[in-house]
Amino acid sequence: MATPILSDVATLRARARQHLEQGAVTPGYQADVDAVVQLLNEALATELVCVLRYKHHYFMATGLNSDSVAAEFAEHAGQEMEHADQIARRIVQLGGTPDMAPDTLTARSHAEYVVGGSLVDMIREDLVAERIAIDSYREMIAWLGERDPTTRRLLEDILAVEEEHADDLAGLLDTVQPAMPAALLMPH
Repeated sequence: MATPILSDVATLRARARQHLEQGAVTPGYQADVDAVVQLLNEALATELVCVLRYKHHYFMATGLNSDSVAAEFAEHAGQEMEHADQIARRIVQLGGTPDMAPDTLTARSHAEYVVGGSLVDMIREDLVAERIAIDSYREMIAWLGERDPTTRRLLEDILAVEEEHADDLAGLLDTVQPAMPAALLMPH
């Protein structure tokens, strides 16, 4: 006889009635809730710092190509804010509290808040931050594995957008600072 895929219905029902105050965190949850909430709060801080940096860059973008670059900064800021909201919602689902304290935000963020003095510097700093976020999310996803598939899927979705952002920024960097012709790079 094959092993049943699910627990019997009576067991599922009985477990669901236990610890109702834990909401979505049922006895079947396999990850360390406190560790997941801490990771998510770091991700939240990272997203909020990115929102602030992108918004600053949006307002400070000047020069040739600045309109299209500023529009990209604004779009990315909005998407990073959506990520922050999604992460905060998940923290609450897990019974945690989203940490949005501004006085410790940059210390908890994986990405730095670097202003950048020129349009090229701004794009580079945003690209660095996206690359940090990409690696951070990949590591979080690997650590979660199958222990928290809901959080893992959330982070996978966010990771896909961060990768798009990095690709967008690399393209902008090529547009704003085209590669030097090889003849100019070679010594005479």
